[in-house]
Amino acid sequence: MNKIIAKNPNARHNYTIEDTIEAGIVLFGTEIKSVRAGKVNLKDSYAGIKNGEVYIYSMHISPYEKGNIFNKDPLRDRKLLLNKSEINKLYGKIKQKGYSLVPMSLYFKGDIVKVELGIGKGKKLYDKREDIAKKDAERRMLQAQRGKI
Repeated sequence: MNKIIAKNPNARHNYTIEDTIEAGIVLFGTEIKSVRAGKVNLKDSYAGIKNGEVYIYSMHISPYEKGNIFNKDPLRDRKLLLNKSEINKLYGKIKQKGYSLVPMSLYFKGDIVKVELGIGKGKKLYDKREDIAKKDAERRMLQAQRGKI
């Protein structure tokens, strides 16, 4: 059973997610303690491929209160653990125009921290408006059905 630590609220709003992939993440001791306490923010984070390795940028892990000198920079780049074939597959997909790697969620799988990466294409403003209108219409239909029962 996976225990979700943090979700990226803007991922599905700003991107049309076509595929997802699970990756491990390299963390240090005090970072793990902060993650276990749930002090993680994925809101402005993104992922990219640099020198044949996948990194996650701008993921904020708050410093551990009792960590003193062992605390790392909260916004440092963190390496993601993927096979070479998976990295090549991702590289081929994000080289296409408009595609990017978006961290969707951070969760525990057993005792190991995993990141769900989404391969998505950025939405235009009118796409976002369409999605909001659809959700609003569905919400109104549900309210109307509940009112009749």
